[in-house]
Amino acid sequence: QVQLVESGGGLVQAGGSLRLSCAASGRSFSSYNMGWFRQAPGKEREFVAAINWGGGSTYYADSVKGRFTISRDTAKNMVYLQMNSLKPEDTAVYYCAAQTLSYGWRPSSLSSGPAYVYWGQGTQVTVSS
Repeated sequence: QVQLVESGGGLVQAGGSLRLSCAASGRSFSSYNMGWFRQAPGKEREFVAAINWGGGSTYYADSVKGRFTISRDTAKNMVYLQMNSLKPEDTAVYYCAAQTLSYGWRPSSLSSGPAYVYWGQGTQVTVSS
């Protein structure tokens, strides 16, 4: 069992930056690939970024590539999402999620919400124009 708690959301102007944090509790945090998803009002949840269990591999949605950076500190059981050059279309609730290693490291699995077993409660990010 893994519990995930996101923080760091808020209101920022377009072009600004935010860093989201995800604190994980429970055993075997390093046994999971970690991902960030987001959901805007009236839209489906979408994949944002993922990082493998060791932190050596990352994968991003095209919409955030070059602007967002995912990282993890396994010793602290933390996952981060550094978001730069924010746009109004980045406004959404951002969720941290954990995926078991049984899925391997495949884009099709990393970007699929149902492939993640644990989810946080989300943190709101609002980007004003």
